[in-house]
Amino acid sequence: MKNKYPIYVISKGRWESRLTSKALERMKAEYRIVVEPQEYDNYAKYIDKKKILVLPFSNLGQGSIPARNWVWEHSISEKSKKHWILDDNIYDFYRLNKNKRHIVQTPVIFRCCEDFTERYENVPISGMNYRFFVVATEKYPPFYLNTRVYSCILIDNSIKHRWRGRYNEDTDLCLRVLKDGFCTILFNAFLIEKAATMRLKGGNTDELYAGDGRLKMAKSLQEQHPDICTITWKFNRWQHQVNYDVFKKNKLIRIKDLKLRNIINNYGMQLKEIKKCQ
Repeated sequence: MKNKYPIYVISKGRWESRLTSKALERMKAEYRIVVEPQEYDNYAKYIDKKKILVLPFSNLGQGSIPARNWVWEHSISEKSKKHWILDDNIYDFYRLNKNKRHIVQTPVIFRCCEDFTERYENVPISGMNYRFFVVATEKYPPFYLNTRVYSCILIDNSIKHRWRGRYNEDTDLCLRVLKDGFCTILFNAFLIEKAATMRLKGGNTDELYAGDGRLKMAKSLQEQHPDICTITWKFNRWQHQVNYDVFKKNKLIRIKDLKLRNIINNYGMQLKEIKKCQ
C-alpha cells in the first residue's frame, strides 16, 4: 500500500549524499526531489530524471522557504489535498514497536500516518518524530498532540498560512496553525533518523547556520511569537523555548460517521531480520 499524497524532498548541494532519496529508494516509495536549476545535472547523475523537479529560481539566500512554498503550489496544481515535505538529510525511517525501533523497508508508514490523520477534521499538520527523541528505556504514546513537527511533515493544502521567514519555519508554521485552534500530531509510532543540523554540508548549513546563526534562529522565533517563545542556553548553544501548554485546549475532532474495526491493522508490515541495509 502506497502513500495517498505526494512526497517532496527539497535538496540543495547534496547530490552526493542524497540521504533521504536513498532511504526512499530502499523503501520503494514514490517521491520527487526538488532542486535548483544550476544543480539539476549533478542530481540527474544519480536520480531518475522523472523524479526531479526543477525550481524556477536559484540562490535567493532565503534558505528553503521559497522552495517550500513552490512545492505547496505545485501540489495544489496537481489537485492534491495534502502533500509531504521532507528534509534531504534523513538516513532511515523506523517503526516503534514494543519499545524497539525497527528500520522500515516499506512506504506504507506514510499511508498509516495519512489514514490516522484523516480520522480527524482539525489536523492540518502531522508528521514523524526524530528517532533520537524516542529511547528504548522509556515508554511513549503513539503520538504527541499539539507540538512542533519537524523535517517529515504532512500538510493540508487548504491551510491559509504559507512558509515565511528564514529560520525555524516548521515551528513557526505549526504555532500559527495551533493558534488558529487546530491540532498537530507528531507520531512516535513512526520515526525518522536525521543527520544533526550543521553536520552535513549543503542544505541550509552555509546560508543560515554559520556564525551566530543559532542565536538568530532563536531570536527570529521569539519575534514571531513573543507571547509563548523565550530564548535559553541549552546543550552549549542558544535555543528557543516554546510554551506548548497553552494549546492543551485544542482537542481532536473525529470526522462524522467514522467507522473503525476493533482489530489491529499492521498494513501488511511484518517483522523480519535484515542482515544489512544497502
